Amino acid sequence: MRDFSWKYFSITGDVDAYLLYKEMMNQDGEELDEDEEPEAELGDWIQ
Repeated sequence: MRDFSWKYFSITGDVDAYLLYKEMMNQDGEELDEDEEPEAELGDWIQ
C-alpha cells in the first residue's frame, strides 16, 4: 500500500495520496527526515 500510494502521488501529484504515504511510513516507524525524499525507481517516471 505504501508503494502504491507513493507511485500514485508521483504520477498524479494528489496530496491525499502523499498524506496516505506519510501515514503508512509513520506506522512502519520509518519516518523520513523533512529534507529526505523516498528513492524513486526508474520505472516510477516512465509512463
